[in-house]
Amino acid sequence: MLFVACATMATSACSTHESKDTDPKGSPTPPAIQSTKPADPTESAKKEAIETYRDYWKEMEKTFASGTSQGTGLRKYAAGTALFVAEDAAKKRHSKGQMMTGSVTVDNSTVTKIDMERKVPSATLSSCLDITRWNVVERSNNKPVPLPSDRLTRYVIASTIEKWPDGWKVIKDDPQVKPC
Repeated sequence: MLFVACATMATSACSTHESKDTDPKGSPTPPAIQSTKPADPTESAKKEAIETYRDYWKEMEKTFASGTSQGTGLRKYAAGTALFVAEDAAKKRHSKGQMMTGSVTVDNSTVTKIDMERKVPSATLSSCLDITRWNVVERSNNKPVPLPSDRLTRYVIASTIEKWPDGWKVIKDDPQVKPC
């Protein structure tokens, strides 16, 4: 609240017409110079691709909790192989009487390759996928499903993302057998 109060006071001070805009000698202070340099389109694309990938996993959580992508935004963030594999895996898990609860964390996403010159621009990402808080449970009683103790719960995942007319979409996810 202190920040909001200070920000409000600062805004009010900037909008007054008193002589606060002058230095002690009475000469006006120059206005702040803002950069007119446009953002680097490649850097902006990299940021958008990484944001899309994080949003994709939020929708994956919902898809695996319900067993279907219907009612989620997964199709907004995934297409092709990634969409097919996700929907199929969620459906199979659900048909076994199981679901996923909890959350996935995507860390250290890095664009390792980007090609904005293609007809459909694409990017390759490397991320650390942390599924330690994403649990497989029985739908009937919410009890945990036994899983192998040696399974990787934090691993590197390589992803291909393309920029379609309606935004970036994950096309392929390729989990690596490599801890992160």
